[in-house]
Amino acid sequence: MRRMQFRVGALILTPLLLAACSGPQSSHLMTSSPLAGSVARDSGDRRVLAGEWDYEETAVVLLTLDEAGNGTYEWKKGRFHTVAFSGLHWEGTWLQEENDREGHFVIELSPDLSEGAGRWWYTRIGDDRTPTAKGGTFQLTRRTASITASETPPAP
Repeated sequence: MRRMQFRVGALILTPLLLAACSGPQSSHLMTSSPLAGSVARDSGDRRVLAGEWDYEETAVVLLTLDEAGNGTYEWKKGRFHTVAFSGLHWEGTWLQEENDREGHFVIELSPDLSEGAGRWWYTRIGDDRTPTAKGGTFQLTRRTASITASETPPAP
């Protein structure tokens, strides 16, 4: 009788174990993006981010980015770093030296890449690595764009 129970149990468990083992497996390796829910891969041409942008939250701050999507802004000696860019989805980190704060941002750009709606949050305030302070939302509007490698300026 015990042998029959064992066989029945094995017949029931075998398909369950096979299904569990054949499903997607998580890797112990992390992607280069520290952001939760980040884009699977960085497939966008970051050169489209280069130029000057108006960052508007409660005031307008000029953000100047290079062809890698990294740059600076004057408010609190700020720095902006692009971590991932794919399609219209843009993710990165920010740091403000003067008030010793840093965090992450996510932006969804318009189809013509001239503006975007973003959200930011803190990852550190001073020595506090788990700040409870809320972030916020912002708007970006392109002021200028750099000339990309595929564009040739007109002859003088």
